[in-house]
Amino acid sequence: MTFWGCLDDLVRSITLDQFLFVGGDFNGHIGARADGYQGVHGGFGYGVRNDNGSTLLEFATAHDLVIVNSSFRKRDDNLITFRSGGHATQIDYLLIRSRDFRFCSYCKVFQWKLVLHSTVF
Repeated sequence: MTFWGCLDDLVRSITLDQFLFVGGDFNGHIGARADGYQGVHGGFGYGVRNDNGSTLLEFATAHDLVIVNSSFRKRDDNLITFRSGGHATQIDYLLIRSRDFRFCSYCKVFQWKLVLHSTVF
């Protein structure tokens, strides 16, 4: 809860005239489908949603953010951000303000690095 409180304070401190990028290992799974989070979850995630993934989706909803790397159709290899012991997951995400999403043209993983392609940035 401390993490989410600090992140909430930080996001609220960034003025709306600035671009906002939030990225990192959120240790959660948002799942493959939007399931009630249209506009936040693009419908192209990986795996099954868990509680931490739901928390991330709620945070994104509260701040009018889009999870960019769930917004473009791609192969599983370009969704998976962590592999270990034969398991594969998507736990790393890049979020931006929904009003700025129009500037994104693609986002995928290259060897566990998120890469954002944009027409402006």
